[in-house]
Amino acid sequence: MDLATLWYLTTGTLLVAAAMTLWERKAQVQRARELGLFAAAYAVFAVGCVLAMNRGLLPGVAGPAVTNVVMMLGYFLALQGVLALDGKRLHPGLVTALLAAIAAAWFAAGGAAASLFWNHVSAFPIAIVCAFAALSLLRSPTAAGLRSRPIAIAAFTCHALFYAARTFAAPFLAARYGHDTLSIIAEITMYEAVLFIVTMSMSVLALVREEDRARLLATARTDFLTGLCNRQGFFELAPARLSQAAHKPSSTLLAIDLDHFKTINDRYGHEAGDRVLKLFADIVCEIACPKALSARLGGEEFAVLLPGSSIDEAHVVGRSVAARFAEAVAQHDGLGIPATVSIGLAETVGSGDLGTLLAEADRALYRAKMAGRNRVEIAAPRQIAKAA
Repeated sequence: MDLATLWYLTTGTLLVAAAMTLWERKAQVQRARELGLFAAAYAVFAVGCVLAMNRGLLPGVAGPAVTNVVMMLGYFLALQGVLALDGKRLHPGLVTALLAAIAAAWFAAGGAAASLFWNHVSAFPIAIVCAFAALSLLRSPTAAGLRSRPIAIAAFTCHALFYAARTFAAPFLAARYGHDTLSIIAEITMYEAVLFIVTMSMSVLALVREEDRARLLATARTDFLTGLCNRQGFFELAPARLSQAAHKPSSTLLAIDLDHFKTINDRYGHEAGDRVLKLFADIVCEIACPKALSARLGGEEFAVLLPGSSIDEAHVVGRSVAARFAEAVAQHDGLGIPATVSIGLAETVGSGDLGTLLAEADRALYRAKMAGRNRVEIAAPRQIAKAA
């Protein structure tokens, strides 16, 4: 393809990327701002391509200078989109000042340096912005764990390296092999631009979709009232927690029931019962977190998995939760409800089997209820082996 055809191809690719991003923006309301920034970046790049193809129509360095400033605006918008994923941004005043500095450098250099600026110097700010975008994605807590993050990082990193090579290596190649080398570099630049646009736009859309799926999955695993895991979430996440702690001497599980909870609902009302459940969940999180996996298994039944903890450590946690709950529920926001909990503890060696561990903790919980409630009982000491 000749260079003009490559410019048209790049422009068309940018317009398609902008349209796809705007279409996705309708479905991803929580990321509307970020997707809007990326769509704006693609549109600005497309305008820059049109200006680049017609830059000779403007006098002196005005054509290439305006084109370069517009292109840099597109890169800053893309960077703002990356930063916005974590609620960050570059101050608009800083962006405006940088663009003004780039424009001033073009006009200060004048026509004599126009070719040098167009082919080499103007590539350096692009390399810097793309490198910063790649670094921001690498450090992004929002993108951490998403499968598309490495692709997005690679897209910005490769683009940054390519433009760094245009800045520092291309002048030597042109000096050694002649001016025709610049035409080859220009064609390679356009090929690389199409690859960058496709990779960046697809990876950004994938990031947003994966984040949305992760949010939906977390919602499906969360109990709406207490904010703890629900039964589904507990049985999906707990086996992995046990496996991760397999190298530790033991792990423990607390099976917990709120004593006479039906009586609380009947006497004080379901609203008061819900407040008691929320208060208990807050206390569990306060005492057992961050290493615990806490869940509301249903009604007034709770479970707390302590990976890598001994039975003695779990016993301390159980007694602390029981004491803190009894005190807090009597004083919290005028509840004044005499509420207690019964707790059963079980311990497993190695990764263990979750079902067996929970069954042992339930049996200990049953003994706690039979012994008068408001107490902590420990399962018979034996290894709960991993199921074959």
